[in-house]
Amino acid sequence: MLFSFNSSADDLLNSLAPPFELPDQYSRIHKLADYSGQWLVLYFYPKDDTPGCTKEACNFRDDIYPIREANAEVIGLSTDDVGSHDEFTKKYSLPFVLLSDKHAVVAKSYGAAWKLGPLSKAKRHSFIISPDGKVVRIYRKVKPKEHSKEIIAALKSLQATE
Repeated sequence: MLFSFNSSADDLLNSLAPPFELPDQYSRIHKLADYSGQWLVLYFYPKDDTPGCTKEACNFRDDIYPIREANAEVIGLSTDDVGSHDEFTKKYSLPFVLLSDKHAVVAKSYGAAWKLGPLSKAKRHSFIISPDGKVVRIYRKVKPKEHSKEIIAALKSLQATE
């Protein structure tokens, strides 16, 4: 049976982002608090090295300089393990953190998790978190081919209103 976790996560808009503490592709722990004071693009995706997820990750890779020029960092998050993230990072030279949310706990807290039988996966959703830790944009319908450009435009727009 395919179903989504309860998703009242759009209530997150303009609220403090749910905290996280997860390992990256090198087994280093990252916390939301580590990114305080800068913009954060937190993107959830279903599976390493699949066509849509690879397209999205490579577009973020290719657009990392304009994103970082906007004082923003990118973090990808899926339920894949650290080893899978390490291989994916190396294969595509990804210059950003991929977090392993093995049991979809963080994905669920953002309303970005779905369950297929005993398996939990992350949905393709993204969030822009402001330097003060608030969720200021939520993307529930992500097109991997266009998403990084959409994020850059949103960062510019958000920062123009500061």
